[in-house]
Amino acid sequence: MKASDVKKGNVVEYNGTVYSVRDLERSAPTARGGNVTFRFTLYSIPGGRKFDLSLRADDDLKEMELVRRAANFSYKDGDAFVFLDAEDYTPYALDPDVVGDAAPYIVEGVDGYYVQLIDDAPVALLIPTSIALAVVDTAPELKGASATKRTKPAKLETGVEVQVPEYIKTGEKVWVNTLTGEFSGRA
Repeated sequence: MKASDVKKGNVVEYNGTVYSVRDLERSAPTARGGNVTFRFTLYSIPGGRKFDLSLRADDDLKEMELVRRAANFSYKDGDAFVFLDAEDYTPYALDPDVVGDAAPYIVEGVDGYYVQLIDDAPVALLIPTSIALAVVDTAPELKGASATKRTKPAKLETGVEVQVPEYIKTGEKVWVNTLTGEFSGRA
């Protein structure tokens, strides 16, 4: 496809690497005879390494076919996270570099995970924007502190630590925003 036809969210190949298009900017020159330039902010799949690319409007980029499959987390096999396709139960083993920052938000029994595939190979994982996790360790509530909005650290079932309000107790489930890594309410 021509660089001028690329949209946000497209998946393209450039120099043998597959990228997701996160952002693009069109710049038209003011001088006569200048070429329109497209600046792309790309992230590699897998790995999520940022790459900036500038192309002229009629430069070619190869679009890749990306398949998105609903999947459920099943178990860990060594370092790999194994998801089962929600429809046909095909197992997808995702290496830590594919999972990346999503690792603390992978738990069993949660809907909303999507495995992205290119040529049947898992290349990326999409996770829900918020997820309920159990508090496994946090300090007891301080008496008389309920009037203030103080927070305390809480360790969650996946090992991630978040700041929670003082009234949250060990054993409760809390919602965590997976984009910010912050507490967003009782579950």
